[in-house]
Amino acid sequence: MGRRGHPPLTPTEVRGILIALGFVKLPSRQTSGSHEQYERAASEEHPRRLVTLDTGPREFWEAIIKSMIRQSGFSREQFYGATKATARKIGLRS
Repeated sequence: MGRRGHPPLTPTEVRGILIALGFVKLPSRQTSGSHEQYERAASEEHPRRLVTLDTGPREFWEAIIKSMIRQSGFSREQFYGATKATARKIGLRS
């Protein structure tokens, strides 16, 4: 079997990545549901970014991870490399 381009991540791991990358959780606009939104304010280097995190699944499959990486505006290596635990999943040195 081939190597996975985007190893699985849990909602807790993605939440840690987003916080490490400077995202802040937005207040919920609903009384129930399993989605959280994280925002990274605009800077001179980056435009404003918004990432939606579904907290329901045990693990995310590759297409969802790719979508969250795209929403974040970071590369795959920057996204996974944001925390030591997730950096090890793609073989980055910590």
